[in-house]
Amino acid sequence: MGRHETTAPAGLENGIQAKLESSELLNRFGLDASPVDQAAVQDSVAGLLRAIGEDPNRQGLLDTPKRVAKAYQELVSGYTTDPVSLVNNAVFDIEYDDMVIVSNIEYYSLCEHHLLPFIGHAHVAYLPKHKVIGLSKIPRIVDMFSLRLQVQERLTRQIAEFLVEVLDPRGVAVVMTARHLCSTIRGVKKHGANMTTSAMLGDFRYNQDTRNEFLMHVQRSTPK
Repeated sequence: MGRHETTAPAGLENGIQAKLESSELLNRFGLDASPVDQAAVQDSVAGLLRAIGEDPNRQGLLDTPKRVAKAYQELVSGYTTDPVSLVNNAVFDIEYDDMVIVSNIEYYSLCEHHLLPFIGHAHVAYLPKHKVIGLSKIPRIVDMFSLRLQVQERLTRQIAEFLVEVLDPRGVAVVMTARHLCSTIRGVKKHGANMTTSAMLGDFRYNQDTRNEFLMHVQRSTPK
């Protein structure tokens, strides 16, 4: 049985499972990657150490390639997340049509341009049509897309579009802020600079009052 060919958990509709298992969705959201090749990473790290003038055989670096390979297995685990297991049985039919907001979700990711971290907070909201998703699943969805090589703009959009696929809501909004180490420890070295990105879909894009309600909540809840 393949990684995404799982048995539908109780409560997860067959239609939702089929969508989450489809090759189209897995490819679209970059969820069809192979696991990290630990041996290849170790060889590459040892080569990098030599290339910058270090000796990978000195005492302090002997286990560095192995440690880095193990770290990257965690740091890019979003590529191999099983969306069926992630959503599990936590999509529910419910008569509720007011805004659902999860704020201040801490996340970290790796800038694909320099392989340096960016770290910040995500604010996610949706307007249910017929279904809601368990509270803990939204931070897990954020992790699924942040734990990989990313740019913040794409990360923000992927989270919003995935929620649309799972819930078919009236709208989804995502705002993400981050501090990028590639601009604070190198290059322009602007230590206080933060980047903010947003994705507004459905009612959040076309209804200004709905969008403003969400943005006011984000403003009130953003860590100072």
